[in-house]
Amino acid sequence: MKRSLSGIQPSGILHIGNYFGAIKQFVENQDKYEGFYFVVDYHALTSLKDPKALRENTYNAILDFLALGLDPEKSTIFVQSDVPEHTELMWLLLNVTPVGLLERGVSYKDKVAKGISANAGLLTYPVLQAADILLYDTNIVPVGKDQKQHIEFARDIAVKFNETYGEVFTLPEPQILESVAVIPGTDGQKMSKSYNNTIQMFASKGQLKKQIMSIVTDSTPLEEPKNPENNVTKIYELFASEEELAAMKEKFAAGGYGYGHAKKELLNKVLEYFGEARTRREELAKNPEYVEEVLRKGAEKARTLAIAKIKEVKKAAGLLGDVYK
Repeated sequence: MKRSLSGIQPSGILHIGNYFGAIKQFVENQDKYEGFYFVVDYHALTSLKDPKALRENTYNAILDFLALGLDPEKSTIFVQSDVPEHTELMWLLLNVTPVGLLERGVSYKDKVAKGISANAGLLTYPVLQAADILLYDTNIVPVGKDQKQHIEFARDIAVKFNETYGEVFTLPEPQILESVAVIPGTDGQKMSKSYNNTIQMFASKGQLKKQIMSIVTDSTPLEEPKNPENNVTKIYELFASEEELAAMKEKFAAGGYGYGHAKKELLNKVLEYFGEARTRREELAKNPEYVEEVLRKGAEKARTLAIAKIKEVKKAAGLLGDVYK
């Protein structure tokens, strides 16, 4: 069976962009692939400097995974830092990675342009991501469209290593759902924890209402027709049927229908869509022993594979450390 692998960064609270762009695919892949899904807490260190927040975000992301349908009987669920071979492989890959490749990173350039500190971790982020993927001989990587270049980088790095040391790594393929390739945030640009424009699945009803009501719209008066292709309908279409979406757009075009009306409809849809998951999450939060056992077993399985792969990689590179053990 082919292997599917992906991770979510706990730099903040997870949101509907994380769900539709990635987690939904994780769940749907469970019966088709051997799945490895984890919280990439090492990656979060590039931007999050609050230890307490990092621990809380990491644990909450695991709760989200389980509540949204990831099944530990079908998928391996773990935390990145519980498998130190990720960072060990990163060093091995750094030594075949051209600096120019990293400097071309769209995500890196975008974050720097928005004022995020350009530390070495942010620059070399794609190499750690490549290590995450290559460590498990991954075939399929379900990601959002914004991560496509990083998967291409992982392939480039794997090819370079294979050319240098022999065929060691499997070349991964991205899995991107074009229908939800980029999830818009409340301000119209890509939804991202970094941009503070998110809608969170598991926020309280009051917080969720506040987030949805903050969606940026124009100042067209209530009675006048409005552009049906607006920030509200672009998010509403993630939850609505084709008929429901068409009906909302018709009301906007006809006039007499305000953005506030549409936002209330969207709020109800979000609460309905995630209703069962919200209930499951409340139950999981009351059972930390179960969650910790899931993580222990997940890390144990992941490390078994990671240690075997690291030995193979080190031997290929000429390192003696594990060869004579």
